[in-house]
Amino acid sequence: MTITHEVAGTGPAVLLLHSSVCDRRMWDGQWDALRDAGYRVVRCDFRGFGETPCADAPYSNLTDLEELLDELGIDRVSLIGASFGGNMAAQFAALRPERVHSLTLLCPGSSTHEPSAELVELGEREVDLVESGRLDEAVELMVDTWLGPDADEAAKAKVRLMQRNAYEVQLAPEEEIRPTEIEVDLRNAVAPALVFGGRHDVDDFRRIAVDTAAVLPAGEYRELPWAGHLPALERPAEVADLLIAHLAEVWKA
Repeated sequence: MTITHEVAGTGPAVLLLHSSVCDRRMWDGQWDALRDAGYRVVRCDFRGFGETPCADAPYSNLTDLEELLDELGIDRVSLIGASFGGNMAAQFAALRPERVHSLTLLCPGSSTHEPSAELVELGEREVDLVESGRLDEAVELMVDTWLGPDADEAAKAKVRLMQRNAYEVQLAPEEEIRPTEIEVDLRNAVAPALVFGGRHDVDDFRRIAVDTAAVLPAGEYRELPWAGHLPALERPAEVADLLIAHLAEVWKA
């Protein structure tokens, strides 16, 4: 199966990986800027998000990413990931270090982090709302939780659209098939890595960002004092500039 994707531009390859409350449209605010800066930009929808349906057989997100790169003829890529997509980017860089030129992680998630009671409660509230058919309330819970104080109404509307779509896509199959986990050691992800955390993010993710930067061999942590969990939506132009600056640095090297 080929996951839904878009490609634009020419030059060094950059792959954008979305958060689990969004889909590939979360990168609208950076898409043109990255292309115009001289990169071949790719963005995709993971299974169960955007225009990619849920899986009907066992699968791995990391295998999906490798197959996408193979299909596009990309041997080496810079990965940019937000939240869940940041976790996938770091894991892919550990699994296939020879294929990853750099990492830029925005408030990344983690497969090994032990969630706080508050985060567990949040997840349980979301599941309860979704399972009881109260999708609008679940969407608003996600908007209120994950967007920081600088998010405008356009950003909120976009998250509402993407999150609602994800719920509907994921509720469609009669049986849920969860991805196969591939065990990786992030210490094998040797590419230069810039990890951003948001000062207004949920405490769990603030800790994950710091810890991820510490475990990555070439990791550097920077805090965005204005950001919540989705800075690419909260200040699109500023994040575009940050991404382009890091890419220019690592590709020049």
